[in-house]
Amino acid sequence: MRLLALERRQRYHTFLKGGNSATALNRKERFSTREMTSAEAEFGKIVVAFDGSRDAAKAIKLAASMATKFNADLFVLHVFSSPTVALSAASGMPGPDYRAMEDASREAGKKVLARGLQLASDAGASANGELIEAPSVVEAIVSYAENQKADLIVVGTRGMTGFKKLILGSVSSGLISHAHCPVMVAR
Repeated sequence: MRLLALERRQRYHTFLKGGNSATALNRKERFSTREMTSAEAEFGKIVVAFDGSRDAAKAIKLAASMATKFNADLFVLHVFSSPTVALSAASGMPGPDYRAMEDASREAGKKVLARGLQLASDAGASANGELIEAPSVVEAIVSYAENQKADLIVVGTRGMTGFKKLILGSVSSGLISHAHCPVMVAR
């Protein structure tokens, strides 16, 4: 695996040649590539977000490969939210036991995280896992990466475009917009 720098107006964007990576490019602009020097491609801490999807599994494999190549610390992160239930006080019905729903969400999150850690191990990387409960997945990942002083965030994408993307939102787009470090999107 060779890391290449994608050059445009004195800015460097990193992607992997022949790997499972994606980069959104404006096709009207001209880009050139060159092999990156080892000084440009140093990643000491890599955070990979894992939600259990197929694309997130590709992100884990990509991040594990990079962590091995650059001898970096790898952090697998799974963010979950507690279920929300709308209640009306006028209904007269007793409120549900939220603890049971929160516990079920936490247990499901632990299983997803364990699967992500196993994928990293299968790819030959040792990883630390973190399970975070938060209302915003993007905010949680950005905050975690900042606290860890991560050099790279790796995330998967479902590749949705147009109206579906507008309705569902996009964690990868949010990370690209708000992260303090480079974000690599695997698909």
